Formats: sequence, C-alpha cells, structure tokens
Amino acid sequence: MELYLIRHGQSSNNALQDRDQRLPDPHLTDLGQAQAAMVAQYVANGPNIEHLARTVIQSAQNEPAQGYGITKLYCSAMYRAMQTTKPIGEELGIAPEIWFDVHEYGGVYLKEEDEYVNYPGKTRAEILAEFPTYILPDEVTDSGWWYGGREDWALCHGRAIRTARALYDRANSDERIAIVSHGGFIDVLLKALLHILPAPHVYFHLYNTSITRVAFAKTGRYVDMVYINRVNHLPPELMS
Repeated sequence: MELYLIRHGQSSNNALQDRDQRLPDPHLTDLGQAQAAMVAQYVANGPNIEHLARTVIQSAQNEPAQGYGITKLYCSAMYRAMQTTKPIGEELGIAPEIWFDVHEYGGVYLKEEDEYVNYPGKTRAEILAEFPTYILPDEVTDSGWWYGGREDWALCHGRAIRTARALYDRANSDERIAIVSHGGFIDVLLKALLHILPAPHVYFHLYNTSITRVAFAKTGRYVDMVYINRVNHLPPELMS
C-alpha cells in the first residue's frame, strides 16, 4: 500500500501577522487556492519521479509514469483541508471521504481572553452544499462535528496511533491512498507510523501542499519513508 500525505494549501491563519485575528476554521487564501490547483494537477498527471529514477519500492511494483495512480482520497473535516481536496478529487475523478481522525491538533477553537472557546466546525448541510460529492462519516452532524474544546497533545497522539493502526491494517492491499491533512497532525502521524511518539525533540516541517510518501511493506511489519515535504509541483513564488 502506498500513502501520500498532503498538507493543505495556505490558510488565512497561515498568512496572518497578528495571531489575535485567527479564525477557528480558516479558509484558503488566494495563494492557497493556487497551490491546491497545482498539487491536484500534479498528483493526477505530473511526471512520477520514482518511475523515471526506477526507484525500487517493495510495495509498488507497477509505478505509473505520470501521476500517482491514487485510488482513495481522504481529508479532514476542517474547511482548509476540504477546500484543498476539492480540485484533487476533480482531477482524479474520485469522491473524497472525510476521515474524522486526521484533523489538526487542537480542534476547532479560539482563545478568548483567558479561556478556550469551542466551535463546532462546518455542519453536514454546509459541507454537502459546497462539496456535494464528499462522503461524510457519522461524526459530521447537523450541528457540526467538533465538541472537544481545545484538544491536548495526548489526545492528538491517540488519534495518530489510531490512524496509523488503521493504515497498517491495510498494508497488504494495492491501494494508493492520499490524505489531505495538516502540518501538526502529519508530523504526529509520521511519528506514530515510525513508532517514535512522542519525540518532542523532532519535528517534520511541511510546506503548504507538500507531499510526503510512505510505502507499506505487504507484511505490515515496516514502512519505507520514500520522501518527506516534496513540493516539486510549486514554483518558488507559490511556496509558503
């Protein structure tokens, strides 16, 4: 099984100079929209460097020359991730599926004065109105999907371990899975896949719409870290 972890495009919060102007569930900036369009075209039709270099990956015997041959597309329920996923799904002709556990560390909240205030995120109706092809889990309700206040790192680590276990369970498949997620969560998920949590002294830095590729051995006993934080699809002026 092949896994492609894609960070969302630049969000309005990413671009802020004043952190006091943060939104609980930010949208993509114009730059973020452009990044999303470019990563979509790349994963669907771009040159596959591993094919050109004839890289030997145990679980990828039939490496496509163009595109990544993605068969399943997931994203978090956060708005910036859903927006980034939309052009990817359109280019691939795949209906995206929201995976509840891959949202960003902390959840949907703001710090107001001296306390953290919970926000529910997009409701089921709001998501389907803008993203009608998306497959939604039961956790996304008519009232939203986030009720956890400000999530701490221990709970985030638990989500990452759960997600890693679910991916290892699919290791023997021929799936090529793409997950559009977030910088903080992808960092923790990679540590869970490598069995090095919590590892606070290590941080996997990721640019917006960067691609990280992990190949799973058919036995499910180990993973091959093929590359991390690749942004070949972006010209310098679109990197953030």
